[in-house]
Amino acid sequence: MKILKAAQSDLREILSLQYLAFQSEAVILNNPDIPPLKQTLGDLQDEFNKQIFLKVIDDNGSIVGSVRYYSAGDTVYIGKLIVKPEFQGRGIGTNLLLEVEKLCPNKRYELFTRKDNLKNISLYARIGYKIFGEKSITENLSFAFLEKFASPPT
Repeated sequence: MKILKAAQSDLREILSLQYLAFQSEAVILNNPDIPPLKQTLGDLQDEFNKQIFLKVIDDNGSIVGSVRYYSAGDTVYIGKLIVKPEFQGRGIGTNLLLEVEKLCPNKRYELFTRKDNLKNISLYARIGYKIFGEKSITENLSFAFLEKFASPPT
């Protein structure tokens, strides 16, 4: 497996992976209309113009993981960390996050996940992310915001 910068030609495959990876969230929330499942190829192309996309390819050249990020000031905002369901639990998500940190050293890193998604929160905590805030979206949906500092804040 390799982590590479994604190209615009990868977006259709990344979008298909995103649809697959977020199915479990839609089931948990009993809502098939969550934003990651409504995103179009055009939407993804707009994001691609503003963010950096990384991909993980397997030995056959198929994309099995992806993440996107952008930097604003001293913070790197990380979004849509996705791994093909049958490849989860193999360190792919962890390696993608660590690659973002390697590519953007000496920064503060921020991401969010569903507040009750203990699997994701545990993954992030294992590599040093800490919850610093929460936001309620609906009665049944709240997000936890996590951060990590490359070096202790002064």
